[in-house]
Amino acid sequence: MRLILLEEYDERTMELARPIYDRHRRVLLAAGRKIHPKYVERLKQMDICYVFVEDAVSEGITLEELLDMPSWMDAIDVVQQAFDAVRKGEELPLRSLFKLAVKLVDEVKKRKVLAVIPATSLAMDMQPYAHAVNVALLSLQLGKKLNFNDLQLRDVAIGALFHDIGKEIEGEEHHTVKGFEYLRKEREVSLLCAHMAYQHHEHADGSGTPRGLKETNIHLYAQICAIANEYENLISSEFVPPHEALEIIMARSGIRYSQQLVRLFVDTIPAYLPGTTVKMSDGRNAIVTKIIEHMQRPYIRYTDTHEEIALADHPSLLIVGQTIL
Repeated sequence: MRLILLEEYDERTMELARPIYDRHRRVLLAAGRKIHPKYVERLKQMDICYVFVEDAVSEGITLEELLDMPSWMDAIDVVQQAFDAVRKGEELPLRSLFKLAVKLVDEVKKRKVLAVIPATSLAMDMQPYAHAVNVALLSLQLGKKLNFNDLQLRDVAIGALFHDIGKEIEGEEHHTVKGFEYLRKEREVSLLCAHMAYQHHEHADGSGTPRGLKETNIHLYAQICAIANEYENLISSEFVPPHEALEIIMARSGIRYSQQLVRLFVDTIPAYLPGTTVKMSDGRNAIVTKIIEHMQRPYIRYTDTHEEIALADHPSLLIVGQTIL
């Protein structure tokens, strides 16, 4: 199994590996089916940009590094209910949100590797909620790397899930301000979560919004959320491959983001997801098969001989780029 851009889909050699859902979580296309060209066009109209496929080159790849689809969809559903409540002026489903935060913390704590499914693998109406879940998962991985305790991780999860909540509130103010004003009135939500919504567009060099704060005045949780938010937007909305997204984040180290946090983030997030087809420094094509511990040195399988090796055991062998087979 592997994740590809919809435009790379080839009906002759591929079939769906995971279902495709509509905005009501109904299965549009089931796993094991081919996607007829007319459905490809329909999916494009729904702004679905990524699909999971099975083909000969990805045989045996399980993508265990990703959150399972039912858990991801359940998390998205909780976030959607919360956003709907804010938009309608109703009471927040805090019990469900706190339970979700604990589940996400548990998922991150028990895994050595956790990559996110791009939000744009779902219909457009679901993408904001998928984005929030992904930002929470990415933020939690940084929090884990910083040895946060369970209470800190829970607050990071809640704050990340709500970082864009201001977009659901009418008014002329920037969504970060609206989000902060809303969350700080919720007595059961930590004020630190409100500051994640408030400060996640601030930059380390003072060039961000809404207040132009510099790194020393931006709360650590908000700095974490900022990196996670940028990365998720890059891989989902801008279709940037993970390794290039990490390079963009690194290029902004010390400008938008803390250099320490960027280093930790790069050590935490895999540059090449299993199923990615790559060109090796020896000139051969390969596919990434799994990641055990070394984020930037995965296992690869050559496409010509099917030999599988761990790049951690071959320090002179490098991935030089992504390729389409």
